[in-house]
Amino acid sequence: MRDTPPFRADHVGSLLRPPRLLKAREQHALGEITPAELRAVEDDAIREVVRMQRDAGLRSATDGEFRRTSWHMDFIYRLGGIRPTDEKIQVHFRNENGELDFESAALAVDGPIRLEDTVFGDDFAFLAAQTDPGITAKLTIPSPSMVHYRGGRAAIDPAVYADEEQFWVDLSAAYADQVRRVADLGCRYLQLDDTSLAYLNDPAQRRLLTERGDDAEHQHLRYIRQINAAIAGRPAGLNVTTHMCRGNFRSSWAAEGGYDFVAEALFSELAVDGFFLEYDDERSGDFAPLRFVPPGKVVVLGLVTTKRGALESKDDLKRRIDEAARHIPLDQLALSPQCGFSSTVEGNALTYDEQVAKLRLITETAAEVWG
Repeated sequence: MRDTPPFRADHVGSLLRPPRLLKAREQHALGEITPAELRAVEDDAIREVVRMQRDAGLRSATDGEFRRTSWHMDFIYRLGGIRPTDEKIQVHFRNENGELDFESAALAVDGPIRLEDTVFGDDFAFLAAQTDPGITAKLTIPSPSMVHYRGGRAAIDPAVYADEEQFWVDLSAAYADQVRRVADLGCRYLQLDDTSLAYLNDPAQRRLLTERGDDAEHQHLRYIRQINAAIAGRPAGLNVTTHMCRGNFRSSWAAEGGYDFVAEALFSELAVDGFFLEYDDERSGDFAPLRFVPPGKVVVLGLVTTKRGALESKDDLKRRIDEAARHIPLDQLALSPQCGFSSTVEGNALTYDEQVAKLRLITETAAEVWG
């Protein structure tokens, strides 16, 4: 088994929020409990979910993103120079049963982008204190690309950034500062979550970007450069991965298409240690793009879906791992769920027991494949 992240059996990050935590969030929103009382409930829930991950056989642990409402905006709004607006962004999702829309606040870049404090610093310190020896605490944050993908050039005040190039310089510098700070806190496993690099494989998504004035045909190249700038100065011993999916809201998705459009540049140029890739059904295409992954990089195959509770078979998982190994050496592969179980506070349509069963399936299958 691998001794450094990403591990042979791993998971993306978010986990289903327990009912008592959801209740406490409601009470806090209504002013019925204090922030300190809410945090105490969060603390207890995180202690339990860290134990669950250990008992499932995982060698990494997250806090389930239990203190967040969404996987990305809780981070982005804490960057200096960025604020939510009254405008709403509509994201169209779909699943096997129909369609639904997700609405969230838009963002505006109305000041120089900077890191004012270590985002999720206290949260990571608490998580690290709960993990047993031999378990690596993992911090997940959205990639720099997500700040831009949300609104593009139109979200950036030209009085602040007349030249978009300076926006990118400042954004990557803020991220680089964040990376250094969490490493100083002892973080050895950092994941940059990025839906944009998967969305850009979908021609419909590229059309939307073109319509708003962005260079959709080359946007992934800019995103790759800026992620690399953000992690270029990371200290030795800090393992960085990225996770890419096509949307994950209440068991629904927003984009489709294989990795072909971005694969060559993404896999050969993005300077991360591993790629968590959504591969739970035909929406993600085939494994052929993995031929571009260079030696030394790990691909974590997201073969186990988080969008429904039915448990995959070990034989099917092993067969698909074998298919992937036709394009990349088996030693460069690992196994995980296709996405988080609860990218937003609402969570996907499966039970806690089904979630645990899927994590156990992953650890058991990985042990049988890789020893």
